[in-house]
Amino acid sequence: MRDNSKIGVKMKDIARLANVSVSTVSLALNGKPGVSEATRQKILQIARFLADSYTADKFGHVRKGSIRFLKIVRHGHVLNRDHDVFISSYIDGLEEEARTNGYSLEVNTFVSAEMEDIIKLFRNPSVDGLIVLGTEFSEADVSAFEKVTIPVVFIDTNFDYMGFNFVDMNNMEATFQIIRHFVELGHRKIGLIRSPVECRNFKLREIGFREALRHLGIPLKEKYIFSVDSTFSGAYSDMVQLLKKATELPTALFSSNDIIAYGCIKAIKEANLKVPDDISIVGFDDLPMSALMDPPLTTMKVSKTQIGKTAMRLMIDKLKGELEVPVKVLISGELVYRQSVRKLTGEPEEPGGPGP
Repeated sequence: MRDNSKIGVKMKDIARLANVSVSTVSLALNGKPGVSEATRQKILQIARFLADSYTADKFGHVRKGSIRFLKIVRHGHVLNRDHDVFISSYIDGLEEEARTNGYSLEVNTFVSAEMEDIIKLFRNPSVDGLIVLGTEFSEADVSAFEKVTIPVVFIDTNFDYMGFNFVDMNNMEATFQIIRHFVELGHRKIGLIRSPVECRNFKLREIGFREALRHLGIPLKEKYIFSVDSTFSGAYSDMVQLLKKATELPTALFSSNDIIAYGCIKAIKEANLKVPDDISIVGFDDLPMSALMDPPLTTMKVSKTQIGKTAMRLMIDKLKGELEVPVKVLISGELVYRQSVRKLTGEPEEPGGPGP
């Protein structure tokens, strides 16, 4: 760990934020016994945060024009290493737009931290604004940021009737594209692979799925909705059991994201079913592995870099006083056609779009 004394971080500040004694902080920072592992990790996380916050010049003045990106992992079922690639794309977009406008971007990660402890860090902030990754946030988690006195923009989530700025993918529109694609290829028995974990985007995709079926005149059958864990291994294990119990299967499945689709495809194959011959599948996210799957996965792509850029523009507009009311920006997606979907009476679709 860096020498905090050289950059202005004091043990009493860490102790105050961690709600522990200075002696406990000393034990934790020096790797000595007498501190529980949970408390030690909490202290180390706060110390790292404060060290990053003190980017000072020789006079001890904290640098201005600094925006902080917070990756906050609430339960880890969605924000895990399988998704590092799209988080990197968010950061790429944020950094590019910040650099263009003369701002610096700093990144902090909080894993399993209490939201109140995170909020404490920004009651006397040393940065100009926060861009928060809200993938695993509940509405209450978002509301907690009402106590923060600097501008906040949330990405990868959105809620209605809240006084915050959101930049997210247009889940409803994207899901409609997917279901319409199934219908155009002759599918009428259409199902959903969902996950019950806390993730606003998953919930919006399920709402979009139900509304798309209704709009397109396709009957909704609850037995075509499969609820699985959101990790690869969990989705696989859950789908194995669900397939054993299923009395009837749909001809097409929309998976809430690509990782879930990967696990379910593995289970489907082990059940002696073929994708897409027996079941067509479409994912969501267009992760790099999707093009390498067998078969390559048709999926929804939304530019994470564009979401990052848009969020940073909103933040800068807010800092300049050019954004007076909260806004919600939803970025449209594009369906990437591969070979995991077929016409009911034809061959698997070719890359580039559905057949005539």
